[in-house]
Amino acid sequence: MMFGSIFYNCWASLIAFSIYFFVTLLNSYSPTHILIGSFIVAIVIFIMMFPVRYFLFYITYTPEEGIFEEFQEELNKIQEQNSENIDSLDNTTIVEFSDESSEEIAKVVRTMMNQDIPVQN
Repeated sequence: MMFGSIFYNCWASLIAFSIYFFVTLLNSYSPTHILIGSFIVAIVIFIMMFPVRYFLFYITYTPEEGIFEEFQEELNKIQEQNSENIDSLDNTTIVEFSDESSEEIAKVVRTMMNQDIPVQN
């Protein structure tokens, strides 16, 4: 597939022909030199527009909606798994601290703060 139609090639070659024609006309070349050069430029631009149109199609291409839905489903599954993992982590920490009373935890924290134990990384 390519962007646009063959008319883009025709318009580009017509514009290139006109620009080259008027530029060389101002430089007072011979009429045959002006026409032959203009036609050569028009043909070259006509052919060069094919890769340009293909490149424009490549830039503007958007995949079908089905592909986006598949990625969205996978993303939702990953998010659900992450939220389940986070919930399970939260539950384990709550269970660990619910077994001990707050007074015991406070005592442990005080003793840790009073001791000068260097922190190792």
